[in-house]
Parts: sequence; C-alpha cells; structure tokens
Amino acid sequence: MTDSKPTRLERIVTAGGAEAAVLTVDHQPLNLYDKALLESIASDLAELAANPPRALLYRTEGKLVSGGVDVHVFDGLTPDEGAQLWQDLFARIIHPIEALPCPVIFAAHALTLTAAFEVALACDIILAAPKAKFGLVETVVGLTPSMGGPQRLAERAGSGRAREFVMTADLYDAATMAEWGVVNAVHEDVDAAARALLDKLANGPTKAHAATKEIIGAWRSGGVAHADSVTPEVSGQLFGTEDLKGAVRSFLDVGPGKATYTGK
Repeated sequence: MTDSKPTRLERIVTAGGAEAAVLTVDHQPLNLYDKALLESIASDLAELAANPPRALLYRTEGKLVSGGVDVHVFDGLTPDEGAQLWQDLFARIIHPIEALPCPVIFAAHALTLTAAFEVALACDIILAAPKAKFGLVETVVGLTPSMGGPQRLAERAGSGRAREFVMTADLYDAATMAEWGVVNAVHEDVDAAARALLDKLANGPTKAHAATKEIIGAWRSGGVAHADSVTPEVSGQLFGTEDLKGAVRSFLDVGPGKATYTGK
C-alpha cells in the first residue's frame, strides 16, 4: 500500500457510462480484520451510504482475501463489551452493506475466513475463483461467528449446512459453495468477471434493483406474506421513475433490450 489506510474507495465510471464504486481491502500481509481495518470499512460504507453509487464491488488485494479477525480484538473483553462489539459491527458494517440501494458484489480470489466471509454473505452476489476457500473457524477461540454469518449462510444453504459449516470449522472450496448456492458463480479470472458484472448492474435500472433488495429484505424479515404486503407500494413507486418510463417507451417503440438507464 502507498499509505496507511487499509482500504481504498474508488468512484469509477464504467464502460457503459454509469457511476460505480470499488471498495478494496489492502491490509497486508494477511488482510486481518483488526480494529484499523474494521474502522476503515465502516468509514467507507458511511461515505457510500451518504452518496450511493449505482453498483459496488467489494474486493481484496494480496495472497489471501483474509486470514480472519485479528484475535487481539477479542482479548480481555467482558460479556457486555463482547455484545457491544457485535452490535457495533452490525450497525456500522453488515447492515449498511445490506441497506445500500444498489447491487453489491463480493469477489473472493483466495482463502476467505471469518469476518471477510461474513461480509461476503451480507453482499448481494458472491463470485469466487476456483482456488478460493471459505471458512467460519471461530470455534478455534471458543466463539461462534457473530457478524451474521450463521444466519445468512442458513438463508443461502439451509440450516443443516450452516450448522455443519460452523460447527466443524472446516474449509470449503468454491465449487462446494456454488453447489450449496452460497457462491453465485466461479470464474478463473474472478476480478475480471466481477468488474464485468459491476458494469452490467451499474448500467441497469438502479431504482428497480433497490426495490428488489427491499422486497427480498421484507421476505427475509417476515416471510412471503410480509414481502407481498410491501411489494405493491415498493414496486408501484417505480412507475414514477424516468428509467421505467423510458424503458416502457423503448420496448413499445423498438422492442426489448434496447433501453438505456440513468438510475433516475
């Protein structure tokens, strides 16, 4: 790294002309999630929340995605301090990722342990390289993953798989994670694939993507009935957007697939 900040946040213009963002973790040598890295990620997410891009890529430099949490973070904590730590990490990292009104992609090129994998599970789409491996190994310090990993893994793979994954503390390869439905796709050049997807999603109907996240979020918190109850209002608002109006007109005038979107 050229400076001491363990992350960098770049605003970019994609090939399709839309504004996107790339948040890169670069905290060598192991990209451990220590206090400095956690604070830097939280600060970047606050900036993104204040001025959301049309899509976000979360990626990492280095040999590993992450060797996990720096165990010094846990040393000497009382039960109340431990509870406050998790509360803060939900409030400043996990929930802000999920609340961004745009698609969020996580690219895993190598070993992805504990907090890094829990961050991945808060993202919308996870892409992995064939050599990537994943693990929630908190039991090595007598802990359970507590940044939302077990429940989000259960959502994607089922509760039985989540219990196996956490209790065994084994490492699982990208192919297995894809088979379980945790990883969306495996690519030889995962960074290139992630950037291509970033371009595609950033140039899409951003407000419709945000509505999709809101409806699925309602399902996650309250099931199908709750999602059904919010869908009319959430989806109905899209009829006031420039993107829907323009895309409907384009469809009727020149056929499907020709519309362009501004995110408005």
